[in-house]
Amino acid sequence: MAQRLTTFSKLLLTIVIVGVIFFAAQYFLNNTQTGKDLVKSGENTEVSGNSNSGSNSSSSSSASNNSSKLSGDDVISIGVVTWGGYAGGQYFNEGFEASTQSRFYKDYGLKVEFKVLDDFEASRDAFRANEVQLLWQTIDAFPTEVNGLSDHDPVILWQADWSRGGDAIVAKRGINRVSDLRGKTIAVAELTPSHSFLIWLLDAGGLTMKDVKIVPQPSAIDAAEVFKSGNVDAAVVWSPDDILCVEAVKGSRIIKNSENTNIIADVFMAKRAWADANEDKLRKLYEGWMKGAAEINSNASAKLKAAKILAEEFTDRGTSLSTDDAMQMIDNVRLTTHGDNKNFFGLSSDYTGMDGNKLYTEMAETYRGLGFIEGRVPAWRQIAYPKLVRTTTLASEEHFPERTKTYTAPTAQDTKKEAVSSKPVSINFRTGEFQLDANAKNIIDRDFVDVAKAFNTRIRIEGNTDNVGNHDSNVRLSKKRAQSVVDYLISEHNMERNRFIVVGNGPDKPVPGCERNQNDRCKEKNRRTDFQLVE
Repeated sequence: MAQRLTTFSKLLLTIVIVGVIFFAAQYFLNNTQTGKDLVKSGENTEVSGNSNSGSNSSSSSSASNNSSKLSGDDVISIGVVTWGGYAGGQYFNEGFEASTQSRFYKDYGLKVEFKVLDDFEASRDAFRANEVQLLWQTIDAFPTEVNGLSDHDPVILWQADWSRGGDAIVAKRGINRVSDLRGKTIAVAELTPSHSFLIWLLDAGGLTMKDVKIVPQPSAIDAAEVFKSGNVDAAVVWSPDDILCVEAVKGSRIIKNSENTNIIADVFMAKRAWADANEDKLRKLYEGWMKGAAEINSNASAKLKAAKILAEEFTDRGTSLSTDDAMQMIDNVRLTTHGDNKNFFGLSSDYTGMDGNKLYTEMAETYRGLGFIEGRVPAWRQIAYPKLVRTTTLASEEHFPERTKTYTAPTAQDTKKEAVSSKPVSINFRTGEFQLDANAKNIIDRDFVDVAKAFNTRIRIEGNTDNVGNHDSNVRLSKKRAQSVVDYLISEHNMERNRFIVVGNGPDKPVPGCERNQNDRCKEKNRRTDFQLVE
């Protein structure tokens, strides 16, 4: 008859069996290839599972990125430059490489990488050769190269940012406003955002490119060096070169930067055939990018995380960049949201500000007039690809468009404040009258409305007359005429009333050379309305 095991015997036997299994497992994991592979697989899974994709998570370490890097023919490569305006996508991607830690990968199954291509021609070659599927572009300069890319039928997918301080015009001592640039030498990189910014600012000051002497430069960096050497009167540069130029050239100053402007718009383009074939992927890419931009705009810790990603990447590539420097790069742009993109593509019926169509069309006409464009340029509707924006729904507040800038009521001091620029426009009124007729409204629309949309600053409108008639009556009449212009801009173009400063000069500010109103031509010049940008 068999004997039953005692409780102690059962416990001892259990310990022996567990021990045998443990040591057998250790031997298998440490001394067989299959076991080693299982250990490695487990480590990678732990790294991926512990990564935090929220806005408060820290930037992934290099070791983690290397162990989770993704590859394959389905990687979407995006060509960028050293710039803070693409931070929304890079932040959402948890870095520049395609990896399992990317929120694009976790949330949408997309493999996304960013390739830094600071050399302009190299970036275009990479686009033609399909080494990148998406490539940065600025909508102001796109008309100058769209024909050269016509074989690839490029389309504009979305807007990434507005430059808000990244571009600036610096000038020597004695040049205090735009009108002072007349006849001066200006270093600028032609057919770049710097060139476009200069064109718009000259227009706001009543000047054209024919009124200045351009000294072409390969880049804005070169323009800064030429200015610091003392060989030109002014230069269009990038931040932080604007500050460095002022420090290097005694008495110099920043005439205007792009802080309060809607002129330089960074966008991304793709070949139409590729976009059509990958529309679903692009929609997901756009949605994730917009989520990243919205988080950075609304959350300080998200912005800091984005800055750390940029600082680490650009430093690794040889550009010494601190987190503070990267933070400044991001602060020098408006990272556009889904709401901003709806405005940019003309999908919001109540938006009256600057949009992609206006910028693209305006700059196409301007560069053609300057001789930089030959032949027909495709119309905006032929190169815009709004379907991604149109079919995306992001409805929470952080995805709303940028709020319209508000102003306090103007003060008496504002009537005398120095203007950055002053653009004289001849608006004909009937004798003794101040109402605008249809022709006057057309002149305002043609000569000033776009300037007002491009520069988000306070505007002073000054009415002026010749010296015919009673002085005090002329002063009152000129103020009424200026007020009529303001009322029209408010009612017709939805501009804020407090933005405007109304001044009636009467005959007291004649055009230089016509101080005596000595002939009919001078009197006509003096019967004008001045549109001034006041910071």
